[in-house]
Order: sequence, then structure tokens, then C-alpha cells
Amino acid sequence: MKVLIATKNAGKIEGAKKALLHYFEGIEIEGIPLESNVPEQPVNNEIYSGAKNRVKNLKKYANDNNIKADLYLAIESGINNLLGRWMITNIAVIEDNDTFESYGTSPSFPVPENLVEDVINTDLSEVMNKVFEKDEERHNKGGGIQLLTHNKITRIDLTEMAFIMALTKYINENWR
Repeated sequence: MKVLIATKNAGKIEGAKKALLHYFEGIEIEGIPLESNVPEQPVNNEIYSGAKNRVKNLKKYANDNNIKADLYLAIESGINNLLGRWMITNIAVIEDNDTFESYGTSPSFPVPENLVEDVINTDLSEVMNKVFEKDEERHNKGGGIQLLTHNKITRIDLTEMAFIMALTKYINENWR
């Protein structure tokens, strides 16, 4: 199965591949960095829009470059207060070559009230760099969640969970 994902981030690619391997064999996944067309730090519904836009841009890129794939994936992280409290959530979007589209979210984690404005005005990564020491491993694979959970959960885990949630519609035809 050929899969394209709209990122070059190694942790996100690994998380997506782990999710797919729960249900499929022979996964070939290629990362292609594409724009989300939303602000650097998406807020509320911009999170879904960013992931959806990345998939749309990925499909166009594949078409323009004669690349064939079975699935197109993207994931976007952002801050939201949709439940009345500020938190960071990842939203994954999956599309195929037909009309199928699904989405899923990762577990979310809270943002302290005194940091919300800074996260919205810059991005989570910059705020994490201020609160914790800058750490290239965190930027590349583990993510801020690795620091916040004291190495219990990584960006790879959150990405895997979000894509498993998105796959629930894809792997269950009667759930479409």
C-alpha cells in the first residue's frame, strides 16, 4: 500500500506508519512537506482545516507529479477551547482516491491559562522552548508531550493514536 503524508517530520511519519501497520501489511509511506494554509499556530477549527488543506495540497502535488498512492494523510496540531478549557490536540485526516475522507484526534493535554496567549501568538514549540530548554530531539521526534509526560508519551504515540481514530471509519465499511 502506497501512502503519502504531508510532512517530513520523522516522528509524525513513524506514528502514521505504526497506525497503518495495525491494519495493513506492506506499507510504503513517503513524506512530502506541504502548506496547511492556516496560521502557524492553528486555533480551534483551524486545526481540522489545516490537516484537510494539507491533504488537498498533497493530492494536487501527487497529481501534478504523476505520483500514485492509495491513501493521503495529514496531521495538524493546535490549541483549542472547544470544551471550555484550553488544550493542545492533534487532528489527523485520511483520504483515498475516491470520495472517502475520515478524521480522528489524539488525546489532548491542557495548556496553563498563563501560557495560552503566548501559544496563540507564537506557537507551542516556542513556548515550550521558553519553559523548558530547547531540545532538538523534542523537535524532531518526541515533541513537547514527551517532556510534559516525563517520557511516557511521545509525538509518535499521539500521531499513532490520531491516525488509528481516523482509520476507524476506513476499516469498518458499515461505519462510513
